[in-house]
Amino acid sequence: MSETTTGDPVAAAKAVIEYCYERGWSDGLPVLPATQADVDACLAAAGRDGADIVGSVPHLGRSVTAAQAAANAIMAGCRPEYFPVVLAAWQAVNLERSVRGAWQSTSGPAPLLVVNGPVRARLGINCAGGVFGPGFRANATIARAIGLIVRNGYGIRPQQLEQATQGLPGRWSICLGENEEMSPWEPLSAAGGLPPGVDAVSAVLIRTCEYVDNRQTDSAEAVLRDLADTLARMGAYVGGAHSSGGLVLGPEHAALLGNAGYTRADVQRWLFEHAVRDRADLVAAGKIEPAGGDQAGARFPMLPAAADIPIVVAGAANAAMSMVFRPFGWAPWSGRSVPVEYGPDGPEGEG
Repeated sequence: MSETTTGDPVAAAKAVIEYCYERGWSDGLPVLPATQADVDACLAAAGRDGADIVGSVPHLGRSVTAAQAAANAIMAGCRPEYFPVVLAAWQAVNLERSVRGAWQSTSGPAPLLVVNGPVRARLGINCAGGVFGPGFRANATIARAIGLIVRNGYGIRPQQLEQATQGLPGRWSICLGENEEMSPWEPLSAAGGLPPGVDAVSAVLIRTCEYVDNRQTDSAEAVLRDLADTLARMGAYVGGAHSSGGLVLGPEHAALLGNAGYTRADVQRWLFEHAVRDRADLVAAGKIEPAGGDQAGARFPMLPAAADIPIVVAGAANAAMSMVFRPFGWAPWSGRSVPVEYGPDGPEGEG
């Protein structure tokens, strides 16, 4: 510490931040220093030993320990009680079938993290208005922690080991709570194999999000048709395989569908059957090769299967808008959610 910072806490804080920048530990925004006490508090909250290996990239010969993950969570701005959710999110991301190549992909996919269970209220995880946006510490820092773990644990950084052609603005900022209280269906984590009411995280690696604004109709089928049209966009079709897609439904669209008798599975089937294009459209766009005979003008399903369309309910009931997201490549959601695990004191030990 230089003499100019001695006794000046603001100057000292700035000096620490600059120290982290100089060593390349930052994602571009200021990071907080992680003390051993902070790391120990994180590990205690999650009931983990600091030496536990929580992730690895064999082709780089690099691994991440629980202690390293905790340090990066603190640097991201997480409180220690967030760390069990960070670890569950990290595990959920690593369940994705495309994760091995995702961090170094030219697409630069973003993890979409969805939190279910009472932990949403305990930690103040936003489930309602502005759920994709800023303003909520837990949402922002849990997502950011995943990015710092990749950067500092694996050494994968833009224009170095990361090869994203353009990347995504939300690569490390999309963590939302499902609005279970306004959903007509079971939580996403139940679709991911866990009992309702369990604290859990699900993750999907995505390329982008596209909004669907439909507040002019009270017809469930009209809304489904609007959603299907967005899901059938040709730009998302990749490499001779299917495109893929999922939904974050606003509460009003979800209620409209639920009141019309649609289950989540019904919505998935409807969208799979109607998110189609003429083969001629795909040929004209250079997406597929021409086909002869009866197939030349046939309808082509743009999604791989009904069950591969994740559906989440989140946001505010103040305008009938929803979001379509595009899973990375043609590998859809793994369909598995991860329970949040706590230390001996349980979630009551938070805070």
